[in-house]
Amino acid sequence: MKQLFKFCAAAMMVGAVGIVAAADGAPVTNAAKSEFVTAKKTHFSRKGQAYYIVGANFWYGGYLGAPSGVGERARLLKELDTMKATGINNLRVLAVSEKTDMKSAVSPATTAKPGEYDENLLVGLDFLMAEAAKRDMTVVLYLNNFWQWSGGMTQYLNWFEGTPALDPNVTKDYDDYMKKNARFYVNAAAQKEYRQVIAKIVRRVNTITGKPYSEDPHLMSWQLANEPRPGNGKATKEEKAAYVKWIDETAGYIHSLDRNHMVSTGSEGLAGSAHDAQLFLDAHRSKHVDYLTYHLWPKNWEWFDSRNPEGTWDNAITKSRDYLNSHIELAKKLGKPIVLEEFGLDRDGPSFSIKATTKIRDRFYKEVFDVVYTRAAKGDPIAGFNFWAWGGAGRAANADYWWKPGNDFMGDPPQEEQGLYSVFDTDTSSLKLIKEYGDKLKSLKAPAR
Repeated sequence: MKQLFKFCAAAMMVGAVGIVAAADGAPVTNAAKSEFVTAKKTHFSRKGQAYYIVGANFWYGGYLGAPSGVGERARLLKELDTMKATGINNLRVLAVSEKTDMKSAVSPATTAKPGEYDENLLVGLDFLMAEAAKRDMTVVLYLNNFWQWSGGMTQYLNWFEGTPALDPNVTKDYDDYMKKNARFYVNAAAQKEYRQVIAKIVRRVNTITGKPYSEDPHLMSWQLANEPRPGNGKATKEEKAAYVKWIDETAGYIHSLDRNHMVSTGSEGLAGSAHDAQLFLDAHRSKHVDYLTYHLWPKNWEWFDSRNPEGTWDNAITKSRDYLNSHIELAKKLGKPIVLEEFGLDRDGPSFSIKATTKIRDRFYKEVFDVVYTRAAKGDPIAGFNFWAWGGAGRAANADYWWKPGNDFMGDPPQEEQGLYSVFDTDTSSLKLIKEYGDKLKSLKAPAR
């Protein structure tokens, strides 16, 4: 009877404090959990308030944080301070890269080979997370890449199928690349290794703060990959089913390791779903996927010709608005938030030079921001944006604008010319626009539901 009394008393105290068991067994109180970004129906919440994303893609942030080698901690601190002053509250960052022989991929890499990790780069990620927390910025960490610029899925297939790591920058055949890359989802050995990588990162204890990643409220979301696709535009029914299954099971696995954080896919939306709205919905319907994502690339999708801007502008903006709005309607169907986590346009000219103006890009940004803000102000499930990408203080080193090891990291990864879509710290008109609309977004309150 005495033991029963003790048990009941303990249970009552747990209930009063509101302890929630984290996946790794560490207790997290309800009060502490309010520090985490969570999805409340169609909107995000943090600290009991609506939380709108005013974000930048900063894929190389962990690289800058490394204590040696490629690390540039002084630059990282400067970049974070500049972004904070611009009103940016969220960073989308590459957590893991894979060593490859492909020339259009970043080096060094987090994973040298299966089971062999570069602790220097992982400490760099720790440092980034610690410094983001000091500035009350949240971070989305993506754990893989459909594209070759960080090794990604094609490198997993190279390891476990023995097939060449395909570089579409060399072959010029993106359809073939996408179709072959989708084999990653059904390769058992690749999936086993991928889950080991996930576990290593998700269970990691930050060497700077001593806090497990799973208990860090400044981590907003784990993301399965950058722009995962079911294959190419002709993906089969079987390929689509394998893709949806992979998303559901992998997101579920991450949640089994970490119950405190959201999980997202990294999808581009319809453009990354074989233009199949049902597939996009199915991929995000899983109870393990907390919110939807989509990207917007009018030049890459041949809606806009930067050599004929006035002649193609109206078509590009009409299609862009439709793309933006149609995905918000799809999010409504699922009753989940959606984030526009990539969009960009090149500099005037077109030019890669930092000296080129950004009048057309600013005009495009304003159109995008207007749609995001207007729909958010109406209470629709658009939770914010991450522009692509933060170039900051980085500068192109080569006359042909292509990255080489030892050059500054910039917003444009090694598969693209440096300066293509980067927003630099000298792009005052772009920064002013981001700040203006970011402040407007952050002033909104979540609608009553």
